[in-house]
Amino acid sequence: MKFGTKALHAGVEPDPATGAIMTPIYQTSTYIQASPGDHKGYEYSRTQNPTRHALEKNIAALENGKHGLCFGSGLAAIDTIIKLLSPGDEVISANDLYGGTYRIFTKVFEGLGIKFHFIGMEDINNIENYINDKTRMIWLETPTNPMMNIIDIKGAAAIAKKHNVLLAVDNTFSTPYLQNPLDLGADIVMHSVTKYLGGHSDVVMGAVVVNDDAIHQQLAFLQNSCGGVPGPQDSFLVLRGIKTLHLRMQRHCENGKKVAEYLVNHPKVDKVYWPGLKSHPNHHLAKEQMRDFGGMISFNLKEDTKEAAVKILEKFYYFSLAESLGGVESLCGHPSTMTHAAIPREERLRVGLTDSLIRLSVGIEDAEDLIADLEQALK
Repeated sequence: MKFGTKALHAGVEPDPATGAIMTPIYQTSTYIQASPGDHKGYEYSRTQNPTRHALEKNIAALENGKHGLCFGSGLAAIDTIIKLLSPGDEVISANDLYGGTYRIFTKVFEGLGIKFHFIGMEDINNIENYINDKTRMIWLETPTNPMMNIIDIKGAAAIAKKHNVLLAVDNTFSTPYLQNPLDLGADIVMHSVTKYLGGHSDVVMGAVVVNDDAIHQQLAFLQNSCGGVPGPQDSFLVLRGIKTLHLRMQRHCENGKKVAEYLVNHPKVDKVYWPGLKSHPNHHLAKEQMRDFGGMISFNLKEDTKEAAVKILEKFYYFSLAESLGGVESLCGHPSTMTHAAIPREERLRVGLTDSLIRLSVGIEDAEDLIADLEQALK
């Protein structure tokens, strides 16, 4: 089954009661049992819900995985993954990652006795320098947020297998349409479903996909025990959104290419970060592990100040200034004061996240209108 067919049909069956082609919203908290323990596979909706179950199977199929689990947000998914660890364990993480991930790692789990090393992973061999007998997990994003660095998933997987540690990959920016980390050797793939999978800026959700039965059992236990699950209405919305994921991603990629090429040639722009550019330091790797290069772009200005960036952000018309990304509409943001404000400034500057950096989530509008919007704002 090819990707577009999976997006529409994987995990989804007509409603057995009515034949409805769309998965019903099972808006119920509990289920009738004929006798204690004698039920139809569902007891309580925190544990299992038919609408959520269909979505979990669908997302697992898109990632070429065996097991899928959905959560109330991307951070709830991350929270559950890190709960696989114990006090004294260590995690090696990329030093360029979503600010909310950095915050939960440093402000929540470090306080519970888990140690995190934030390192550059553009050279994957750097991981070896930080592995010790307490290392239990390698955590990475690729492309990274917001600097669009590309990390070698297959290389990281080889190191993880060598040292018997888990490799977890946040695949939010790429989506399963562009990249499948499990196929490249990862143990766990995670998504902020809020972004491209939902795709319409109307739901908050997270997801995790694995192949290993034992890891799935541990995660499912935590999902049920800690209760960070999404409701059936949100699950329905994401199922609907995924049906057009392949079509939306094609347009995001096409528009991303046009916008990136425009920005590269603009006299007020200093650097453009998009893995599809041949000037990107890991463009060759992006070509190997991705099917296309996505619609996420970051750039900074020659006038490298927060004030210069804010002036531009306030002038956009089609690029709406807002948190988040991955919706059909184009969004813009200022990472240093928005999505990555939780990361200390010296840490941000160390990875190139300057005060003038602007992040674009290029939507599916007509590219000519988006470029015109950039033109008038940059003036």
